[in-house]
Amino acid sequence: MKFPLSWLREHLETEAALDQISTTLSAIGIEVEGIEDRAAALGHFRIARVIEAVQHPNADRLRALRVDLGDGREYSVVCGAPNARTGMVGVAALPGAYIPGTQITLKVGEIRGVKSEAMMLSAREMGLGDDHSGIVDLPADAPVGTRYVDYAGLDDPVIEIKVTPNRGDALSVRGIARDLAA
Repeated sequence: MKFPLSWLREHLETEAALDQISTTLSAIGIEVEGIEDRAAALGHFRIARVIEAVQHPNADRLRALRVDLGDGREYSVVCGAPNARTGMVGVAALPGAYIPGTQITLKVGEIRGVKSEAMMLSAREMGLGDDHSGIVDLPADAPVGTRYVDYAGLDDPVIEIKVTPNRGDALSVRGIARDLAA
């Protein structure tokens, strides 16, 4: 059974850390099979606004972007997405960020003579789906500079437990919360 940590906190008044909750669940006989924490994987990605998108001077299928990540600085980005345009709001990664969909760690580079200091991301590159037709296009009022996981509500870890036949009480979040409270 899977449930987000926020559901558990609705039924249990605790400020315990996720690892402490996981350890306690195992101690009371509820086996934790895994914890999916998207915030850990996607926490480096920020909402960004494309200030300017122009044709790359040395490539037909690339665009040279100037991007604002809300830190008072403009970043140069070379992007191959067909939907990259001036004024759009999307998700960006800075050098040092791990891109789960491509399994690379981003670094500053130069693509056909134009410096690229960041990367605009598609859903597949973030590991959030199979769509790779273009970069994520967010509403114009999305807060630039904010972590994407906070904006999208992906900052809630999901706990997966194995329910054994003798633990029917563990088939609901309320039952699990009751056991943890005891």
